[in-house]
Amino acid sequence: MKLHFTGDVKELLPGTRALLPELGITEAEDGQQVQVEQSDGGLEVGLEDGAAYIRYARKHQFFRGLGLLVQYGRAGKAFRIREEQHFDTIGPMFDLSRNGVLNIDSFKFMLRKMALMGLNTVMLYMEDTYEIEGEPYFGYMRGRYTTAELMEIDDYADRFGIEAFPSIQTLAHLEEFLKWEAAAGYRDTKGALLVGDEAVERLIGKMLDAASAPFRSRKIHVGMDEAEELGRGKYLDRNGYKDRFDIMTGHLERVLEAARGRGLKPMMWSDMFLKFASADGSEHYDADTPIPEEMARRVPKDVDLVYWDYAHQEQADYEKLIAKHKPLGCNLAFAGAVWVFNTFGVNYGLSLRATDAALQVCKREGIREVYATMWGDDGMESSPFGALLGLQFYAEHAYADGQPAWEQVAERVKFCTGIDADLFLKLKDLDETPGAEPGNVIQSNPSKFLLYQDVLLGLFDKQIEGLAMNAHYANLERELHERRTPDAELDYLFEVPEKLCAVLKHKGELGIELKRAYDTGNPAELRRIAEDVLPRVAAAVGELRAAHRTQWLRMFKPFGWEVLDIRYGGVMNRLDTASARLLDYAEGRIARIEELEQERLVYSSSNRFNHRGAGWCSYYYRMASPNVFFHVLYPF
Repeated sequence: MKLHFTGDVKELLPGTRALLPELGITEAEDGQQVQVEQSDGGLEVGLEDGAAYIRYARKHQFFRGLGLLVQYGRAGKAFRIREEQHFDTIGPMFDLSRNGVLNIDSFKFMLRKMALMGLNTVMLYMEDTYEIEGEPYFGYMRGRYTTAELMEIDDYADRFGIEAFPSIQTLAHLEEFLKWEAAAGYRDTKGALLVGDEAVERLIGKMLDAASAPFRSRKIHVGMDEAEELGRGKYLDRNGYKDRFDIMTGHLERVLEAARGRGLKPMMWSDMFLKFASADGSEHYDADTPIPEEMARRVPKDVDLVYWDYAHQEQADYEKLIAKHKPLGCNLAFAGAVWVFNTFGVNYGLSLRATDAALQVCKREGIREVYATMWGDDGMESSPFGALLGLQFYAEHAYADGQPAWEQVAERVKFCTGIDADLFLKLKDLDETPGAEPGNVIQSNPSKFLLYQDVLLGLFDKQIEGLAMNAHYANLERELHERRTPDAELDYLFEVPEKLCAVLKHKGELGIELKRAYDTGNPAELRRIAEDVLPRVAAAVGELRAAHRTQWLRMFKPFGWEVLDIRYGGVMNRLDTASARLLDYAEGRIARIEELEQERLVYSSSNRFNHRGAGWCSYYYRMASPNVFFHVLYPF
């Protein structure tokens, strides 16, 4: 297909020429003429009487229009599409602080996909992954972006009318910088800055300068979420007990003053204010306790608040919590999520339902700024690429009056990414296993803990007892293999999930089988497992690791991969030790296997899983062993 653009297209050509090759389109004088016009009437795209046109109000809308024109115009049949954008700002937040720092090529790839979808902003969450002059340990060996790299990202985003801006931390969530001895003077607790300290004030000024300088945008997210440690470390020793709200508002005012002086427009997460107002001082989803008038009066009004909510399923919950923010008197933005956290997959069951409920309420409540967060908690085993269906859902919601038709979402994601929506949805089945709640709304993550748990210790074996995990993963491996599209650019995304299933179809219930054979006095079965099953599992883990390494190095900077390399090495070494222990017992060199004599207990005894069910664990080191990985008295 060949196109020839007419009209005032000079500003659009750099982005257009970046997109055309992956659309299979060439520019040519003898191609289909496309009249391009800027207007005030939203987005209009059509092919009528042989004449094609794209009319757009804002630059980024042109690129969504270009995608729609190619998608629906290839057949040569007449069509007309008119859309209104219901959010002024909508786009993803990439977590670039939990080891997975997107390389520049990957970031550009995601920006091109965003452009086709019609998204117009991207937030770069960088705790310490940007460089600060005079602070060599800030982001040291963590894949931090250089100023030149951030400028390159910003320049590329601007081609498509996408506003890129930084999200940093100016209070808590700075463990990876504050762990260094060189940062001891800035430290209140292991993750929080020492509020009120002159050196910390200077550091925050340098943070604001370094993070904002590469970007055209004057927006900056200053963080300040989940600062439960506030004032409870060195600050307490220096100043005695102070009310956390007083500490927080005083610190916020100093950060805002520094931002104002630099011409920046700050935003922050809202959760700490909601926690201060809650009945127990810690619950930011407490919708029943109102914000006290005195508290509302003291919150600065020139900071935008970002209400984050990743899990509620009902519109009424969002209505109540948005209403709770209103007394604060600040402009309110909303951040939902595509759940790539703490899993090898994507929890689409939870993500899509929560997103739909939230965005329908945001439209009614007049919230004009929306973000889709993709956190990489505990090492980023998953990736933002797997979340592209979720981003497409956000995009289609932005251009639909109410709930977007699923058929439209599926058609668009296939066009924009080359991958069927149904194949993306298979990523949810890595965790939506027997024992999970329907839609996995209570966030089980067996794809992770069944891989990392030790077969001799079986920490999750009682949790999954009676659940057909092996059969589930065997079926999922087959389904993934059958549904993959080898000629699609993104087909490689599904290599890791398929290889993971090849491991878990044997390893998922292996600890239960070992315990049963030992308890029933069956050394022949233990020998069979040692000589046949464990080597097969180890070989499958080796293939998974190799596939995961290839994917990581294609998407991310190399820093951070060593963490997953070490985890895979731990799995393989423990399989080897398990084999040796079983053979020692089967051949009479030891009288018992103490690990297999221990009673198996349910991992999660909370009501979250009714004492059973597939289960959840947030941290690798708690999956791999109940013993001490590290004991922190001091961060260095």
